[in-house]
Amino acid sequence: MTRLSRSTPLPQGVERPSFDPGNLKVGIVHLGLGAFHRAHQAIYTDKAIEARSGDWGIASASLRSVDIVADLKAQDYRYSVVTRSGSGDKARIVGSIIDAIAASEERERLLQRLTDNPTRVVTLTVSEKAYGIDPVSGGLDLSHPAISHDLAHPTAPIGVIGMVVEALARRMHLGRDPLTVLCCDNLPGNGNIVRRLVLEMADRRDAGLAAWIEREIRFPSSMVDRIVPAATDQTRTLAASLIGAEDHLALETEPFSQWVIEDDFAAGRPAWEAGGAIFVSDVHAYEKMKLRLLNGSHSLIAYLGQLNGLEYVRDVMGVPVHAGRVRQHMEAVLPTLDPVPEIDLSAYREELVARFSNPAIAHRTGQIAMDGTQKMPQRIFAPAAERLAAGGDAADFAEVVAFWLAYVITAKHLDDPRAAELKVAAALASTSVSSAPFFGIPGLFPPELKDNATWRQFVDAHLRRLCPA
Repeated sequence: MTRLSRSTPLPQGVERPSFDPGNLKVGIVHLGLGAFHRAHQAIYTDKAIEARSGDWGIASASLRSVDIVADLKAQDYRYSVVTRSGSGDKARIVGSIIDAIAASEERERLLQRLTDNPTRVVTLTVSEKAYGIDPVSGGLDLSHPAISHDLAHPTAPIGVIGMVVEALARRMHLGRDPLTVLCCDNLPGNGNIVRRLVLEMADRRDAGLAAWIEREIRFPSSMVDRIVPAATDQTRTLAASLIGAEDHLALETEPFSQWVIEDDFAAGRPAWEAGGAIFVSDVHAYEKMKLRLLNGSHSLIAYLGQLNGLEYVRDVMGVPVHAGRVRQHMEAVLPTLDPVPEIDLSAYREELVARFSNPAIAHRTGQIAMDGTQKMPQRIFAPAAERLAAGGDAADFAEVVAFWLAYVITAKHLDDPRAAELKVAAALASTSVSSAPFFGIPGLFPPELKDNATWRQFVDAHLRRLCPA
């Protein structure tokens, strides 16, 4: 079987771009060339170009991996996304990515792309931990390897914030047009967070640069949603059967996709609404809904799965008692949410349950369980603190925290940026079956939870049940 390329004849039924990717010019630079970007923003951009044309081709950069860039180039930047559901599978070839850059080997080429005047939007999907956020202050974490390197070597950055700051410095000195930096990671107020980090790093370098960025550059917030499991050999085999070609970059995903974006752009944007994106003046309510109902429930499912030997999300949802526990958590979240324009929360919850239960999607609980210290604060700790402040007991959230801590205590391997601290706390906690060592980790739990003895007793009671001495 031949490998997918721009000249590959495709079977009927395979969706493909109605435009010629060879005629596109780069208007977007994306940092974080992972599966989610390729199954989400790239498809929205395909549909935007199909609807209203425009030079919105994407130059996608991987900050670490070289292999994915090599694979994209070998396939003329083509790849397939298979949408899976109980009713069948459908493949689409994506065409909006027209350049790929391995930052570890092509830093100058990436900086040039970011500096080029036609680049009007920079999008980001690099994971929560890559930003280098201090867990206590919310600003720059000076101990983060990429942050410390980029402060010391500002013109030779390796991290996402340093890369953006150096590119903006070059744009300012060259008199380039302003642009928009659009974060698409699961961080509350993600645009505000990235803006703060960029301004802090810029100010340490040059107060004039920070002032120019504050005046000229836009940092809208956004909320993204689509389940995109890590690709497997089975994914690639399925894609090959649908497209009639070998595709090293094939992805599988669910039918559902959502993108809510604050409409604040410095130099225009693609017509992403053609793909279903929603433009609003404030994404806060949507973001809170998604982080707490979807992502919070996902974390609960992940730790239930890991503690009970269930590999996939669908396996957890196939156990009635676990599915009921997920519904219970969603009910506990509801009082912490704001009204969400044009969203029926009851219907949204039922849709989430159906999505989690999709038999065709193999989303590993181990993948979701990673980086708990980066995910739990906004998904679980924040709503717990709000429930306590409103006079509730937040007992549901205490149990979710206990599931996470039990996972940390029992896991043979922890993939987390604070793994060393967690392991020390886990060793202490396992002897006394107490959550106290975890509450002693600086900046991990907010004071509202750390200082609430009654709520911590709920956590300990659940933890003793899960990890008996």
